[in-house]
Amino acid sequence: MLKSQTSSDTSLEITEPVLAPDCAEMMSQFQNLEPLLEEIEQAYAPQPETLREPQQAQENQITSGKTVVIMPAFNAAPTLLKTLADLPQDVVDEIILVDDGSTDATIDIALREGLTVIKHKENRGYGGNQKTCYQYALDHGAEYVVMLHPDYQYDSRVVGIAVELLKLGICDVVLGSRIRTRQEALAGGMPAWKYIANRLLTITENIALGQNLGDFHSGFRAYRREVLETIPFERNSDDFVFDSQFLAQAVYFQFRMGDIPVPVRYFPEASSINFRRCVKYGLCTLSVLARFWAQRLRIRPSKIFFSKQTDSDADNRVQLQQASQK
Repeated sequence: MLKSQTSSDTSLEITEPVLAPDCAEMMSQFQNLEPLLEEIEQAYAPQPETLREPQQAQENQITSGKTVVIMPAFNAAPTLLKTLADLPQDVVDEIILVDDGSTDATIDIALREGLTVIKHKENRGYGGNQKTCYQYALDHGAEYVVMLHPDYQYDSRVVGIAVELLKLGICDVVLGSRIRTRQEALAGGMPAWKYIANRLLTITENIALGQNLGDFHSGFRAYRREVLETIPFERNSDDFVFDSQFLAQAVYFQFRMGDIPVPVRYFPEASSINFRRCVKYGLCTLSVLARFWAQRLRIRPSKIFFSKQTDSDADNRVQLQQASQK
């Protein structure tokens, strides 16, 4: 049995810990190498300027580029000011409104608010309006283009988030998803029949196009310039199916797609299509999927999938033929 010692029995001195022989030898060898390691570290350590330059270059790459918001408008006078009030001005360089033959004060309000306004003499349809929007944005140096309806249906506060995903190179196409949950979508005023139709079509498109998007039919969209320079959107429909064609084209040309949740509002002034046009839109969307696979399988080429980066339609057909022979 051990006997306890009091402080009066002996005086305890604090000493360095004793290492086992093998550990002591290793530590001794390491200490001998320390001067050499320090010399190597100093010789190969990057200088402060070298560290800052790549970081600065990356920041310039992320933040550079003109951001343009395009607004396809038709009788948007009651809601235009509300939409602009929520739009984060610090992330937008220019707002382009294309008026599609409005009979109200849409143009007057847009001009008063300093927007770039383009007027169609006659109504060209939803797709036709977008064609003018995108071409004008490209011609005036836009690097990032966000389509925002001026009807106050989509929450414009999230524009900066969508643009940031493009600038970071995470996505080439960003959609605003209205369908975070069924309860939220219906509580926001989305009609039940429209919700069911949206879910069925979106599921079908996700399977057919190999995507996993929450809402294929959102009117809130953001694109990198390369997307608009590649997709032959001028060959698309002038009607609402323009959107379905555009997304199928984006998948075909292998652009990276993603989405973010966007609160949405349904009220009488918000634009919407009736049941009959919705059925037509759904059938046309299924037709787009069929054309996509006919092109993909080289069964029947479609000009809406001919890249604008290729010099001619003949060159596109040659590329398709070569691809089918591989």
